[in-house]
Amino acid sequence: MSKTLFDKVWDAHVVHTIEDGPQILYIDKHLIHEVTSPQAFNELEKRGLPIFRPQQVLATADHNTPTKDQHLPIKDELSRKQLSQLSENCEKHGIQLYELGHKYNGIVHVMAPELGITQPGMSIVCGDSHTSTHGAFGSIAFGIGTSQVAQVFASQCLLLTKPKSMRIKVNGKLKKGVLPKDVILYIISQIGTNAGTGYFCEYAGDVFENMSMEGRMTVCNMSIEMGARGGIIAPDETTFDYVKGRKFAPKGQEWENQLDNWKSLPTDSDAKFDKEYTFDAEDIEPMITFGTNPGMGIKINGFIPDQNDSSLEKSLKYMDFKKGESLIHKPINYVFIGSCTNSRIEDFRVAAEYIKGKKKAKNVTAWLVPGSRQVEQQIEAEGLKTIFTEAGFELRQPGCSACLAMNDDKIPAGEYCVSTSNRNFEGRQGQGSRTLLASPLLAAATAIEGKIIDITTHLN
Repeated sequence: MSKTLFDKVWDAHVVHTIEDGPQILYIDKHLIHEVTSPQAFNELEKRGLPIFRPQQVLATADHNTPTKDQHLPIKDELSRKQLSQLSENCEKHGIQLYELGHKYNGIVHVMAPELGITQPGMSIVCGDSHTSTHGAFGSIAFGIGTSQVAQVFASQCLLLTKPKSMRIKVNGKLKKGVLPKDVILYIISQIGTNAGTGYFCEYAGDVFENMSMEGRMTVCNMSIEMGARGGIIAPDETTFDYVKGRKFAPKGQEWENQLDNWKSLPTDSDAKFDKEYTFDAEDIEPMITFGTNPGMGIKINGFIPDQNDSSLEKSLKYMDFKKGESLIHKPINYVFIGSCTNSRIEDFRVAAEYIKGKKKAKNVTAWLVPGSRQVEQQIEAEGLKTIFTEAGFELRQPGCSACLAMNDDKIPAGEYCVSTSNRNFEGRQGQGSRTLLASPLLAAATAIEGKIIDITTHLN
């Protein structure tokens, strides 16, 4: 029987199927951080249960971490307590932890792929919705709740109902200045934030086949923003080249054996999907959001839709925008380049290429936050740090930072922030803050100009 990529990976991990009910799925890798793990550890403690397979668990500190003076004691009491609790729990249960300051520390969805922990054909979970990022490697990766974190701790399995399958094809050649972030923002603007509910989405077609691994991770990262359980892209030579030689990647004969397995994973040519969408790359332009969910996006030279919609009206009131309005020349005082969506070295190369030789607008506070210590070192080694600092940008230390208001990096109430993160919900970046999602290129251009510009007219 013909199978999709998703079917092949899912079915290979089914331990048991309950008649007319859910399935028990084996989990290869369990990633944890300081925010959603303490309650799960406590649950096991209360029930007197050990961690079943601690060697399959990897921990990092990322959400609550400061992005300045990481060598000093953490000032915020809650953050300090959460990080010390994570250290205690990992030490007690024999779990590998890359804590603050460690050379492999970083955002969980950045450091795991760059260490070769994420590999094709795996099942990967984390108590974080953007675990879908890892699907870029041809793995089944999804976020879980705290009670499920405890389930995986105790059994290395989860009781789940298999999602339906969806495929999104984008064929053709992307225009200059259109980045992977624009591709996924365009897709979500077209199909909405609920189109993927109950589905696992495979991305296929020329555009994704020609994308770098960093770009594929950006796309899969935001699958959750259209309601999907996760996103997945077939592994190919781009995938294999990225994984090969990394710290935890298979070596020698094991690599050859795995490679044969990985090459068998792509969707069979006659496999059927429950839902399909097709888009033309030529229709995609640089994108920006105007509302309070990632589906409220327009082309940079477009206009806010004039529709009778109560949720749209509520969003526009919060954002202080009007129907039919263009966002071009809108003054912006904050820019954030970072998050598990866009904090990899490729993102900073794109930003640096535009910024080089220019100066940041005086009205803008611009934070550049690498996704890991390794990205931070690459920025320095490639001379990008000099470009950023000479232009007046503030390069911070790794962490989730201004993606969400769980640390010190908050956007003040009423201020607009052009952000490369994944969510523009009310108060996401700080109480009363207003977020406009965009690519690293558009974010960099906004910081230089001090306002939103039509980037398509500024590219040679």
